[in-house]
Amino acid sequence: MEATVKKSNHGANVRRWREWRNVNQDVLAEQIGVSQATLSGYEKRDKLEIEILEKIAKALNIPVEAITELGSDASINIVNAYDNSGSINYSPTFNPLDKIVELYDKLLEAEKEKVAMLQEVLRDKR
Repeated sequence: MEATVKKSNHGANVRRWREWRNVNQDVLAEQIGVSQATLSGYEKRDKLEIEILEKIAKALNIPVEAITELGSDASINIVNAYDNSGSINYSPTFNPLDKIVELYDKLLEAEKEKVAMLQEVLRDKR
């Protein structure tokens, strides 16, 4: 049995991570102190120097290994293990649909009361 080792393409992985993080080339290039053209060149290379990888990883807030170990056919579930104290993760603890139904029920009840009151007024006038 023969084991095959998947070769990691650093440049393609940088591009993948940049796109996954919704960062364009201009922004990332500025963050790592190079031109957009230089970053574009990095994304076309198979291997990048560790210093470059460290700058890019820091700017994207990922470990260097995320770039170096990502295979070409990898599908990954990204979990950011870094401190994101500045970010807010908002997840409602209620079901918005339940709230809509609850409000609709209250509105329906109010309408029923209104109809009953108007019927009573009409009866009094007769």
